Amino acid sequence: MIPFKIGQPKKQIVPKTVERDFEREYGKLQQLEEQTKRLQKDMKKSADADLAMSKSAVKISLDLLSNPLCEQDQDFLNMVTALDTAMKRMDAFNQEKVNQIQKTVIEPLKKFGSVFPSLNMAVKRREQALQDYRRLQAKVEKYEEKEKTGPVLAKLHQAREELRPVRDDFEAKNKQLLDEMPRFYSSRLDYFQPSFESLIRAQVVYYSEMHKIFGDLTQQLDQPGHSDEQRERENEAKLSELRALSIVADD
Repeated sequence: MIPFKIGQPKKQIVPKTVERDFEREYGKLQQLEEQTKRLQKDMKKSADADLAMSKSAVKISLDLLSNPLCEQDQDFLNMVTALDTAMKRMDAFNQEKVNQIQKTVIEPLKKFGSVFPSLNMAVKRREQALQDYRRLQAKVEKYEEKEKTGPVLAKLHQAREELRPVRDDFEAKNKQLLDEMPRFYSSRLDYFQPSFESLIRAQVVYYSEMHKIFGDLTQQLDQPGHSDEQRERENEAKLSELRALSIVADD
C-alpha cells in the first residue's frame, strides 16, 4: 500500500465561534496576568521609594544635629531637635504603612500571579490535545476516502478507535477552560477589592498622621513677623557678606 501524508482534517472539528470565544477569554487572562505583574512591580518600587525617602529625611536631621552650629546656637539646636523628632515620627509611621501595604497588597498580588503558570499550562495541554485530535481526524478522513478493501477498513476501524479517546480528551479540556476562564477573570474583583481598600486606608492614616506631625513642627518653627520673602532677603544679605570675605573672593 502506498503511504500517504496526513495533513489537516477537512472537517471543522472546533466551531469558529467556540475558537473565538476561547481566544477572547484567554486573551483577557493574558492581559490580566501582565497587569498583575506590572502592578506588583510598581507597588514594590513605590514602597521601597517611600522607605528610602523617610530614611533619608532622618539621616539629614541627624547630620544637622551634628553640625557645629548646634553647639553655638541654642535656638538652632531647638529647631533641629524638633525637626529630628518629626522625621523619626514620620519614619515610624511610614514603616508601619509600608508593612501594611506589603501584607495586604503586595503579597496578595504575588499570590494571585502565582496561579497563572498553572493556567497557561492547562491551555498548552488543551492545544496539544487539539493537535492530536486534528491529526487523528485527518487520518480517519484519509482512510474514509480510500477504496474500501479489507485492509483499509481494518485501518479505518483502528484509526476511529484511536480518535475517540483523543476527541473526548480535547472536548473535556476545552469545556473545562471555557467554563472556568470567565469565572477566574470575574473573581479578580472580589479578590482585589479588600487589598485596594486596605491600600487606601493605609494612605489615609499615614497622611493624616503627617498632617499632625508637620502641623506640630510648624508651630514650633514659625517665627512671627517673618515671611518667606523676608527670610529669602535675609539669606541673600548674609550670603553677600560671606562672598565679600577675602578667602572666597575671586582671583
